[in-house]
Amino acid sequence: MGVSLGAGVALAHFQGRQDPAGPAARAPLSAEPPSAAPTTAPPTPKPTATKKKPPTVPRSGPGTFTTATASGKITGTSGTLRRYRVQIEEGVDLSARGTAEEIEAILAHPRSWAAHGRGRFQLVASNADFVIRIATPDTADALCARQGLNTHGELNCETTEGVVVNLKRWMLGSPTFSGSPEQYRHLIINHEVGHEIGIRQHMGCGGPGKPAPAMMQQIKGLNGCRSNEFPYSEDGSYITGPIVS
Repeated sequence: MGVSLGAGVALAHFQGRQDPAGPAARAPLSAEPPSAAPTTAPPTPKPTATKKKPPTVPRSGPGTFTTATASGKITGTSGTLRRYRVQIEEGVDLSARGTAEEIEAILAHPRSWAAHGRGRFQLVASNADFVIRIATPDTADALCARQGLNTHGELNCETTEGVVVNLKRWMLGSPTFSGSPEQYRHLIINHEVGHEIGIRQHMGCGGPGKPAPAMMQQIKGLNGCRSNEFPYSEDGSYITGPIVS
């Protein structure tokens, strides 16, 4: 703010005449305090959103596994009881117990198999009927190759021992799937466990704009369908399509 004159202060000179009161009578010039009007603080810059980097997925591992020691309650009320254990390849940055609990929650989802009478499931640490293994791409390829399957470092498979999940798919999802990796994990488990309960053949798209069946190999393309991770719709209808293999 500028400097102003106090009340009753006369100018020292006016039209060339000297102030008759003399210099001693003049009121001194004084700086007034700053105006009481509030000053506006500069806006706080919004933090720039940084895109989270995808996790690094090792190409290979030792081929040995850690078994989750967790065990759970039976999910589902009808159908064959299938006990499963979860194994994580050693050296992989995944908690065996945490992953087992995530898989348990997937199988207990109201749009998954157990909720619709397609079997009962129980997480166990031993004496399992089948195993769900999460392995690095090279190890997954080797395990799947024993069944004559070529997974190209990209795909999951079902073996005589159970399910082999490619770590890359578990951590990164699929480029053809519109949801998050966490959502895609539902599709991985629902698809491969679908084979475990006896659905041997794959399905195709049921029509443009429809949700893709869980038993469709969605990573190979959606053919007009929408990404979908569940076997059943919200109203309880089984999501199906033409048999393709």
